Amino acid sequence: MSLAMLTWGAAWTCAKISNEYLNYNNLVFLRFFIGFITIFPIALKQILNLSQISFKTYLNILITSILFFIYNQCFFMGTDIGRSGMGGVFVTTTNPIITLITASILNKKFNLLKGLAIILGFIGGLIILDVFNGGINRLLFAGNQYFIMCSIIWGIMTIIISKGQENINSLWYITFCYFVTSMISLFFIDLNQILDFKIYDIKFFINFFVVCSAMSFGTSIYMIGSYKLGPISASSFIFSVPIIAILTANIVINEPIGFNVIIGGTISIISIFIINYIIK
Repeated sequence: MSLAMLTWGAAWTCAKISNEYLNYNNLVFLRFFIGFITIFPIALKQILNLSQISFKTYLNILITSILFFIYNQCFFMGTDIGRSGMGGVFVTTTNPIITLITASILNKKFNLLKGLAIILGFIGGLIILDVFNGGINRLLFAGNQYFIMCSIIWGIMTIIISKGQENINSLWYITFCYFVTSMISLFFIDLNQILDFKIYDIKFFINFFVVCSAMSFGTSIYMIGSYKLGPISASSFIFSVPIIAILTANIVINEPIGFNVIIGGTISIISIFIINYIIK
């Protein structure tokens, strides 16, 4: 999980650079198609009985794949328009809060300390987006709306993913999700752009390799972890990503490290710590 989070943190900056070469739809398709062909040979080593997979599981895979597609559209749009480091901090420190809210609603279990931790996490998120200085318009400023969507979608998707693996091998579940998502995105690609090999260079391949690694390795490990460890515990590993994301953005593309991002990120990490290690 720790190595998976390392790829996630670096992927935000690498996605911003990859946006210089291909449009969003092409990037989403290639990311998931490469993820599929990478994990498929590994999944073949696991026994799969299609007749034992329920309709509920297939429906879960479809819903997860649709959410994957929307999330990645927002991911590439947000990193292209906005600051990738800030996006990495905001999304990864607020989506565990969304996961907790979703899990609490579904399980009908809630307490005051959890509520206070959630409020603290949201305050941290608002500070990251600089809402207290720039006003409510900051929520829609420079790609921030896409980061907000990423946080909400991933938080909800974590719950769905953990439920979807109850009756199917995790590797096969991930393989099906990647394949279905790549098929969904196939309808929106510009094949001529993808096949125009003159636009590619070593800079693209290095950065897109990291973006794909975050999918093939990072997300795969996270999906398995959300089932093995539980969605809330798995999401807690995400608090290592903000530091990686903001440092990568600063070192690679010279994005400034704002005090609001540091303070807000720290507050959100504290709220995640309270949720996972203090609340029983």
